[in-house]
Amino acid sequence: MKTLSDLIAEGVSGRRVLVRADLNVPLDGDKITDDGRVRASVPTLKALADAGARVLVAAHLGRPEGAPDPALSLAPVAARLGELLGAEVRLGAETAGDGTVVLLENIRFDPRETSKDDAERAALAGELAAKADAFVSDGFGVVHRKQASVYDVARELPAYAGELVLAEVEVLRKLTDDLRRPYAVVLGGAKVSDKLGVIANLLTKVDRLLVGGGMAYTFLKAQGHEVGRSLLQEDQLETVAGFLEDAEARGVEIVLPVDVLAATDFAADADHDVVPADAIPADRQGLDIGPASRELFAAKLADARTVFWNGPMGVFEFEAFAGGTRAVAEALVRSDAFTVVGGGDSAAAVRALGLPEDGFSHISTGGGASLEFLEGKELPGVSVLED
Repeated sequence: MKTLSDLIAEGVSGRRVLVRADLNVPLDGDKITDDGRVRASVPTLKALADAGARVLVAAHLGRPEGAPDPALSLAPVAARLGELLGAEVRLGAETAGDGTVVLLENIRFDPRETSKDDAERAALAGELAAKADAFVSDGFGVVHRKQASVYDVARELPAYAGELVLAEVEVLRKLTDDLRRPYAVVLGGAKVSDKLGVIANLLTKVDRLLVGGGMAYTFLKAQGHEVGRSLLQEDQLETVAGFLEDAEARGVEIVLPVDVLAATDFAADADHDVVPADAIPADRQGLDIGPASRELFAAKLADARTVFWNGPMGVFEFEAFAGGTRAVAEALVRSDAFTVVGGGDSAAAVRALGLPEDGFSHISTGGGASLEFLEGKELPGVSVLED
């Protein structure tokens, strides 16, 4: 796999370099609420600009359904990127001057970007390739997608892995090829169905699996407990029961909440009480793991040598139900283990809760890509760089 360092060593002054970045940030109107991915893109872009390259950045924002949508313009991102680089980043420009960075408008405004038709994607990739002399893949959050600006353009131009992609792949390989044990994984978030493949694969590798968030209630139900009005995927009960049996057969410890914060409604100010996880009232819903569960989870992480965490333990956006997520994050900060935060809501929670990012070994920018890697799937945007 050729790298950004290889490209710069070849000489990039005056050369046009197309960079696929992941700038898919959350917005509140035109305000970026978490600029983590923008900041993560800066090292590669700055290295190229400082070396005199003419940098053209392709990125997406949201799901615009293949048509322009002013609400999903990358204009706020261009402004923030300019602040971080200390130089104007023009939006929508087709060319850049030596040592400057321009940002194409949301690449998903073009339906060919995400088309399932190889020829349609190839046509867009050809147009992108005509604007550049080399391609740098630096958007780890999209490398699990076979899309025009991620996969197809890498077949049209000399392709290199950017600093972010290299760092992410190196970290994830430590979670699969170079493990220090005990290896503990913490999974949260809303739905078990989003993580079926990764759970099945992790059960062959981990020593301990801690399950929180909305998905925990499907596990509790599969054990025969009532979960009230908590989030439940009844169509996954049989699958989850199979996971529990498989874990027991393999000697993998599955750790579930022992108490929860059970609320009357899904609301920031909802009345709530701490109740046992096996006795959630019929008219209540669990919105966070309880204090005993927080202590239990922290204890189960204390002796781990490797930890991967993906998904919050509760509705961390509501202060009253952020305690479980904070407890897990703080346990990882205290840990001497190799700790990886698996992107997505987990990374957003770390920043929203004001925790030190350098308290973790690595915070991934790619939730879905990280999970697919751990699931054992090939990542098209990485494999194409290895061809």
